[in-house]
Amino acid sequence: MNFRKWLQLSFLNLLIVAAIGVVLRYKIAYSLSFIDQKKLLHGHSHFAFSGWVSLALMAFIVSRLSVHRGQDLFKKYNRILFANLLCAYSMLVSFPIQGYGLFSILFSTLSLFVSYWFAILVWRDIKEIADKNISFLWFKAATLFNAVSSIGAFALAFMMATKTMHQTWYLGAVYFFLHFQYNGWFSFTILGLLFEKLQEVKIPVSKLKRIFWLFAMACGPAYFLSALWMPMPGFVYLLVVLSAIVQFTAWMWAITLIYKERIAIKQKIPDLAFITLQLSLIAMTIKLFLQLGSTIPKLSNLAFGFRPIVIGYLHLVLLGFTSLFILGYAMYSGVMASGNRSRAGIIIFISGIILNEMALMVQGVTAMGYIVVPYINEFLVLISLIMFTGLLVLNIPFWGKKKKAYQFTLPQ
Repeated sequence: MNFRKWLQLSFLNLLIVAAIGVVLRYKIAYSLSFIDQKKLLHGHSHFAFSGWVSLALMAFIVSRLSVHRGQDLFKKYNRILFANLLCAYSMLVSFPIQGYGLFSILFSTLSLFVSYWFAILVWRDIKEIADKNISFLWFKAATLFNAVSSIGAFALAFMMATKTMHQTWYLGAVYFFLHFQYNGWFSFTILGLLFEKLQEVKIPVSKLKRIFWLFAMACGPAYFLSALWMPMPGFVYLLVVLSAIVQFTAWMWAITLIYKERIAIKQKIPDLAFITLQLSLIAMTIKLFLQLGSTIPKLSNLAFGFRPIVIGYLHLVLLGFTSLFILGYAMYSGVMASGNRSRAGIIIFISGIILNEMALMVQGVTAMGYIVVPYINEFLVLISLIMFTGLLVLNIPFWGKKKKAYQFTLPQ
């Protein structure tokens, strides 16, 4: 299996994620009595994390390491990627059938060990590469945070096994896992890919390293931004506020550097890929701004007490930032077809993401005033169909015409 094949599989998995999303939205608006919403939702989320995002990010990391090693490393990593894929499909099947049961817990646990395996190999390969690119700092931190996130999963499994489930500790464990996935594994891998390109346009490495260390030092304390509802000492709260300020400031610094070199960057990237990546960075900016706002207790309790706002925030990160970056970077890498059909699929998918965020925002804001928006759930079903259609149109040419082999060579 080569780089292009793994990306093809990851985008096929995203199509499956979107199809399940349509079913989940349909069940909310109408009725599907034979489907357990909670169990299917677990399958949906676990498969989105492992089968879509993690698979794509792993493939990108291996491709970049291959470039810096000057050789195709996919033969070495294929077993890990296949193991991750097996766990992802097993969770996709087992969670909707049994929820948290023997097989679903078994394969979700195995997927954690796969992440350890991947992290060890990545660290070893980076150590052997003479060219110490800025992206390696981000990749090492990303794989480390991916491993750290498993603490939340193991804590949850322990509480379930010992029947000591407590609402506060349950939510604390869930948010711990989500934080180090979203803000650690996903974000740090993406920023590694981004900063590698910033280094190529001659932005000083010293500045890029400072931004990395600001993000890295703030990532741990930032977990408590997801747990502000828990009682905590005053000094911990101040540390949380500081971490939100540091990350937002570091991101604004990065955006300033990108803006100064926008012409040089744009010359290297196709137009649609450039727009897609811009939208991804805008989503990240909004995410960090909302994160900063959540440090105000009354605002946090008001906003995140309503499910549509929480779902909108999670989709902003998973779809708006993460998925759009993967899509834009795949176009930039030249492994995705760039014909009219692909462009149409991408535009439809992006339109669906924007409409989804707008609808969830309206639903969340009106819910604060206990106002029900007529037909909002039906509209969200339509939006999920739009996203599914865009991905279907996108996947067809991606699996069609065979492109030339990806060349693992450094830019001149």
